[in-house]
Amino acid sequence: MANNFLEQFLNDMKENVPGFIALSVTEIDTGVSLLSHTEKADFDPEIASTFNLEVAKAKMAAISALGLKSKIQDILITLDSQIHIIDMAENGDYFIYLAVDSSKANLGMTRALLKKYKKDVAKNL
Repeated sequence: MANNFLEQFLNDMKENVPGFIALSVTEIDTGVSLLSHTEKADFDPEIASTFNLEVAKAKMAAISALGLKSKIQDILITLDSQIHIIDMAENGDYFIYLAVDSSKANLGMTRALLKKYKKDVAKNL
């Protein structure tokens, strides 16, 4: 990771988000992962981001087809034991993918912490 603001973002998320499992920041146009980290050896956030990019693009296409004038803020996926958040950048250039253990995380708190710590990412990307 060459970017200090991405390193700081990752450290803030790991240290402050209860149940942190994995995080990635991915460019939407290219699919390139700018940041990727996992706390579990059997969980690959880059693979997850590849599929989540397709989910985000499909939802953006649906919004366009419906003629809606809205932008996606985030996409929430709840599993039995995990919560996955796909947080779309306001400018539409990238998304942040966050996975947390649902037995340790609170959805409201997780979203608030993600919003708090992503500010430097938004300023620098």
